[in-house]
Amino acid sequence: MNTATPPHRLADVISAFEGMYPPSWAMSWDAVGLVCGDPGQSVRRVLFAVDPVAAVVDEALEWGADLIITHHPLMLRGVTSVAADTPKGNVVHRLIRAGSALYTAHTNADTAAPGVSDALARAVGLNGDLRPLDPDTTDPEGRRGIGRIGTLDQPMILHDFAAQVAQGLPATAPGIRVAGDLDRLVTTVAVSGGAGDSLLGAARAAGVDVFVTSDLRHHPASEFVEDPGPALIDTPHFASEWPWLADGAIHLADALARANGSDGANVEIRVSTIVTDTWSRAFSHI
Repeated sequence: MNTATPPHRLADVISAFEGMYPPSWAMSWDAVGLVCGDPGQSVRRVLFAVDPVAAVVDEALEWGADLIITHHPLMLRGVTSVAADTPKGNVVHRLIRAGSALYTAHTNADTAAPGVSDALARAVGLNGDLRPLDPDTTDPEGRRGIGRIGTLDQPMILHDFAAQVAQGLPATAPGIRVAGDLDRLVTTVAVSGGAGDSLLGAARAAGVDVFVTSDLRHHPASEFVEDPGPALIDTPHFASEWPWLADGAIHLADALARANGSDGANVEIRVSTIVTDTWSRAFSHI
């Protein structure tokens, strides 16, 4: 970072980022955008993370981040108080006292092309062309939408593909779960970062061999596999969305460079490696 060059304003960094992930692409129920921070403040360091939780705030403030960009919203559901003795209020107070801003890109990053599911697809080994699992009908090019469908370079059995998925994602206590014949041949794969059981029907209709997503509930998953169709791989929610952070960081750096030339590089960007998955330990019979 060139300290002789004036830092970017928060408003300019957000503008560059939103050129790739416009808030207008977010679902109507979502809460994206600037959570706290002065648009006129300076930004020299940006931290990307999945969750706006205390451990991430600790990391950001210790590093001296002026801006945290998270995938998950802090205020997705309405609150009536941000008192410092509440978890969400504590995050807000700490950030304001430190002069750090918090920004969220959630379903607008999910539907973007490339977006969250593109990064997940690459992480689990889909290297070719991708298409949306649930297309955004407002996109004339047909590239945006929730989830992605792609093809493996070489078919493999489900057992080996599941191992590849686990290897491609950050390690978490729960690991991944598989439903289906482990000897089944897998060629075509659907993925969706985050909770994806609302897309089970779309995965079946697409005729894929396996659907990789998170937060699959018992009854929908059980009914799905009873009626022959795609196998299922259930990943921890955090793990399925973490690969996008590096993409988001790269896109921000590129957008700042396009907007500001050589001065666009005058921001340090870091991806948090803190595992913020809710579950800290899994137990089972051996």
